[in-house]
Amino acid sequence: MARAPVLTRENVPEQFLEAFDHETANSGGVVASGPGSAMINSPEMRRRCNHLADYLRQESSLPDRIQQLAMLITARATDCQFIWNAHAARGRSAGLSDALVNAIRDRQPLPDMPPDEAAVVRVGTEFFNNRRVSQEAFQVGIDQFGAQGLTELTTLIGYYALLAINANTFDIDLPEERTEPVLPI
Repeated sequence: MARAPVLTRENVPEQFLEAFDHETANSGGVVASGPGSAMINSPEMRRRCNHLADYLRQESSLPDRIQQLAMLITARATDCQFIWNAHAARGRSAGLSDALVNAIRDRQPLPDMPPDEAAVVRVGTEFFNNRRVSQEAFQVGIDQFGAQGLTELTTLIGYYALLAINANTFDIDLPEERTEPVLPI
């Protein structure tokens, strides 16, 4: 069970009502699940974060398969069940191999993969393991995605780390119906 109660309009300070209404317009005035259910406790912050999320998801130069892989690397590195559950099947649908998704989930040796996927894994894994990226990994990222793409990749990883921190801190529930096994933690 999530740690924070679901925020309703009646509990929102006056100066944040516009942001709250904007953020809950498509969900019937409440955000009851996902990292957004924690982030809505600061409606204006959530609105600003979603502006970035919309760019990363809809306008980024990175293909969906690469975005999904970055999300999975982040979910595994942060042991975030919610993000893993939300993106493992999407990653498979976007073209990631079952062998790759399963190996990431189970922390097993990774199969051979295309150079762009290998670049995401290397950059993301080096960052989460070392809190830095080596010059070699950086160059692999630049060679695969260019400066814009590498910037978008690292920002996407950071954004999903932000979501994972919220999901893990607020102990966000997984949906009852899942198609993917949970992360072995």
